[in-house]
Amino acid sequence: MSDKAIVIGAGIGGLACAAALAQRGIAVTVLEQADAIREVGAGLQISPNGLNVLSALGCTPALHQTGAVKAEAVVLEDGLDGRTVARLDLARTAPGQYLCVHRADLVSVLASTARDLGVVVELGCRVRRVLPGAAPGVELDDGTRRNADIVICADGLHSVGRNAFGEAPPAHFTGQAAWRATVPLRGPVPPEVHVVMGPGRHLVSYPLRGGRLLNLVAVEERTEWTEEGWAHGDDPMHLRRAFAGLMGTRMHLLHNVSAVNIWGLFRHPVAASWYSDGVALLGDAAHPTLPFLAQGANLALEDAWVLAQCVAEGDLVAYQGLREARVRRVIAAAESNAWKYHMRPGLARSAAHTALRIASRAAPGLLVGQFDWIYRKDVTA
Repeated sequence: MSDKAIVIGAGIGGLACAAALAQRGIAVTVLEQADAIREVGAGLQISPNGLNVLSALGCTPALHQTGAVKAEAVVLEDGLDGRTVARLDLARTAPGQYLCVHRADLVSVLASTARDLGVVVELGCRVRRVLPGAAPGVELDDGTRRNADIVICADGLHSVGRNAFGEAPPAHFTGQAAWRATVPLRGPVPPEVHVVMGPGRHLVSYPLRGGRLLNLVAVEERTEWTEEGWAHGDDPMHLRRAFAGLMGTRMHLLHNVSAVNIWGLFRHPVAASWYSDGVALLGDAAHPTLPFLAQGANLALEDAWVLAQCVAEGDLVAYQGLREARVRRVIAAAESNAWKYHMRPGLARSAAHTALRIASRAAPGLLVGQFDWIYRKDVTA
């Protein structure tokens, strides 16, 4: 068992891992390059597999106080005529266990939980290099070095720590870009995730903060390259133009978007090694995933719990073996999901939508049950 850990990155995975380590009596310092704990982005879907970890960390009461919305269903709509194609009743598989939360609220709750457990969070600490070895550590931009028994890299897509395992293979643009925005709601909307499916594009929406905000994620296929990362602002007219003509329950709310970010969706290879010489990778640093199953944050939460347990048991070699097969399966499922939303008009689209409508009415449990292998995983059990 390690007595002291350094975690790089005060995002969801890093703070969750820090809290889980502290629960096990390990002294943890989190190094965050920003001068304040903040998150770019907006909404997140926390499915039961991720919520299990948050519950084990003691975060759920505070999370509910932020206005996290308990989603009751995922509703698929045909953007060409506005009709409902299928309704996946989440109450069948996860009553009250599928939350729509604001990313900033989740990060704030995790930060408070970690600090209450004794975790030290140091802001404005940019890590220049990660140093594997018998005495693993980090080198900061100011030249100072810190050492610990283990260094955990939860520093996202462009992880400094991943470079300690060798240069990462290049990522490949998927030919898709995504916009993210929130709009205020003037009236109640059902606690549901809606997906409007159109040719070469789709729009996901769900309420946040007790129904005061609606989160929008819009994905469009395109040939030109779009830079990766959430912080790139765009003109809301580009979003409205891309989705003009599509119909759906909430499509009119695109006219209320006043600020929007856009980013390119890239496929990143899963890291070949997630642990070596006292350094471990977690979440996107090890295995970025596309957003089409809303599992990025949930996988990071699972990683955080399993890695903390392996650290406590002194068996870090087991970490990747416990996680890799599941992570690769989720990533593959997410990558194959987009085409189902983006089908062009024709016989194949009509047949697929007809089959979904029939299954939604005749065997609704079967539709939502296809995700049981994701949602019913409990790494804390």
